[in-house]
Amino acid sequence: MPSTDKPSSEPEKLAMPGDLTQVLDPAELSKTDYRPPQLYPTLDLTQEPVDFALFQAIPLDLMLKHHFVPVHEQDGALWLAMADPLDVVTQDLLRMQLKRPLRFAGAPQAQIQEVLKKSESGQKVMDEAGEALKVQVLREEDLDDEVLDLARITDKDEAPIIRLVDTTIFNALQRRASDIHMETTATGFQIKYRIDGSLYGAAEPVDKRFASPIISRIKVMSELDIAEKRKPQDGRFKLKVRGRAIDFRVSIMPTIHGEDAVIRILDKENLSEEFKSLSLDILGFSQNELLRIRRFAREPYGMFLVTGPTGSGKTTTLYAVLTEIRSPEDKLITIEDPVEYQLEGVTQIPVNEKKGLTFAVGLRSILRHDPDKILVGEIRDSETAQIAIQSALTGHLVFTTVHANNTLDVLGRFQHMGVEVYNFVSALNCILAQRLVRTLCPKCKRKMAAPSAQELLDNGVDAAWAAKATFFEKVGCVDCNGTGFRGRQAIIEFMGMDDELRELITKRASVRDIKAVARRLGMQTLRESALEKVRLGVTTFPEINKVTFREGA
Repeated sequence: MPSTDKPSSEPEKLAMPGDLTQVLDPAELSKTDYRPPQLYPTLDLTQEPVDFALFQAIPLDLMLKHHFVPVHEQDGALWLAMADPLDVVTQDLLRMQLKRPLRFAGAPQAQIQEVLKKSESGQKVMDEAGEALKVQVLREEDLDDEVLDLARITDKDEAPIIRLVDTTIFNALQRRASDIHMETTATGFQIKYRIDGSLYGAAEPVDKRFASPIISRIKVMSELDIAEKRKPQDGRFKLKVRGRAIDFRVSIMPTIHGEDAVIRILDKENLSEEFKSLSLDILGFSQNELLRIRRFAREPYGMFLVTGPTGSGKTTTLYAVLTEIRSPEDKLITIEDPVEYQLEGVTQIPVNEKKGLTFAVGLRSILRHDPDKILVGEIRDSETAQIAIQSALTGHLVFTTVHANNTLDVLGRFQHMGVEVYNFVSALNCILAQRLVRTLCPKCKRKMAAPSAQELLDNGVDAAWAAKATFFEKVGCVDCNGTGFRGRQAIIEFMGMDDELRELITKRASVRDIKAVARRLGMQTLRESALEKVRLGVTTFPEINKVTFREGA
């Protein structure tokens, strides 16, 4: 305590921070939530998940102004991570603003800014833009969207529409969306994002009256005909966002309630950076699968075939293979529709059917350029299939894709194209069937008890299998936008060909016999690959049930 026998002119000495617990009454300490410096915990926000619901409940402006983020609730108190947890003035202000018990922890300012940046200029601005349109409906009862034109759209009165569209695109990039869906319904206009293969609402629906102005704004950006509302239209535009040039592909489709739009985001510069370090190791394959894939990818000739539905990651897998096997000693040529990623040292040709450059025409020209390895983006018709097979039989290593459900369905797909079975199996080295499953967010996923016996039975596994598994459930944090999932991994079914399999296929043996031999040679089915992801705690039963059938069901 300060000495009482000193002259009054000398200022009173203050206690050092470590002694403040002796100056303040313990009851006051409890009331004010004050903690001496050494009692404030320090958090690592790269490891600590930030609760998405709490983050959404606190005004973004307040977090930006005072540099804090909510972390979690405990014992009725809200824990906040601050860059300066000793700032008691700011703490008092936050108590008055939030009107609830608070506890404080320290965190590096750079980490706090990184968390805030994920939502800065994003959802809040979009909600405000949408709100402006709702308010405008009340003021403009006589709005007639049937007579809209370019002048009306770019007029100052329509600024909220331009702001909403721009913010929608910017927010989609922040949230890692691959597509933006704009849907006109009977009651309103809904904007959704496709993130990791699933659709999520971007904001509350706006009034249906503004559907046409918003779609018209997209048409203007894509240089499409804003007067045409009865036919589908396709276009594209390019924006520079944060120093990156990003391409957007637009498809407009008339529906019974108006027009819908889908915008595909092609961030080529960012993807090119990612693909520089792309390899099979980061796609989620098991070590056994990796060894087999790499072995067949380095064969001197033949066909490496990847199959699966649209959006199943076939192109990414093939590019990962090409990245690993490309060499200055080999000439590698690709023909694709379109060329989505650019690989250094690889000659890439885009299909242009309007100008007569089809897969078949391009593939014939490629063969005259003396390639060692060829990638054909997709086999769609008999002519392309025949040329690709002949290329594989004449000393070229051909990588290609085809649409089929699994490895064995590929055989019927080529027979349907009129391909001679003997030539096909002679050229074929291997077939890789693939799907993508969403992976649990590593920051916020939570360990859970084993599912019930009935749930295990419904998913085709037993208690012995469950005893070797570690189960997790989704939670949701700022890092995964509250979804509980972040990113996707591939599940695959890989069938390497040998003489026994070729003989069975040529003799048109039953699918069951072919599958039995393939399993004996090491093939793991799609369902087995998916269940392995669940067993390792990478994903969940509901996720794998979206893309695979329970075997035997």
